Amino acid sequence: MEFTDKVALVTGGSRGIGRETCLELARLGAAVAVNYTRGADAAEGVAKEIEDAGGRAVTLQADVGNEDEATALIDAVVKQLGRIDILVNNAGITRDALIVRMKKSDWDEVLQVNLTGAFNCLQAAAKKMMKQRSGVIVNVSSIVGVIGNAGQANYSAAKAGLIGLTKTVAKELASRNIRVNGVAPGFITTEMTESLAENIKEKIVEQIPMGRFGSSEEVAKVIAWLASDGSAYITGQTILIDGGLGM
Repeated sequence: MEFTDKVALVTGGSRGIGRETCLELARLGAAVAVNYTRGADAAEGVAKEIEDAGGRAVTLQADVGNEDEATALIDAVVKQLGRIDILVNNAGITRDALIVRMKKSDWDEVLQVNLTGAFNCLQAAAKKMMKQRSGVIVNVSSIVGVIGNAGQANYSAAKAGLIGLTKTVAKELASRNIRVNGVAPGFITTEMTESLAENIKEKIVEQIPMGRFGSSEEVAKVIAWLASDGSAYITGQTILIDGGLGM
């Protein structure tokens, strides 16, 4: 895996899986655009870490759920870094509640960021990549988009939608030398899962055949592989990174 002269955009790149993906792609030689919605300091920290290691990075604020901001984000990547070769649609939020208690606004917001946000960025990036006749897109779904999860009807629906989006757009763009794949992480040690009570974590681990949570670094390495020439004959696939939970 080698990304010298490649330019990557990672949405939601300031923390968790997004942060580690930025660092991994930069380590392999890519210039990286670190997108964030809020938390400029965290995004700047990721960029500084990349630059301190001899890499190139920029930070770009945008709410990907907003079509105009997402389009402007893709334009900014090309303007500042010259092109866009890799798009990682990672930005996501949760607003958990049982279906009978879920607010319509919580449903709308999660779908807007997690699914429509990916569509917005994918559509804008695809136009650039089609002109280049090359590019790779990796959508970050979730194991709950495959098996569901009580209290996450909105999140599960959005992540399942990403899997369908991945398959369809992969078919549309394959002839233009653009590959589209996805990853579906299981329970990964991030800020989101760290907030879970210990007894809840223990119950989750009991369901995972490998007996542990995954790490953001493990997910980032698979994303990098999907973005590399090592997976040149793979498109339309979503790889479960879940310790066997979805079997």
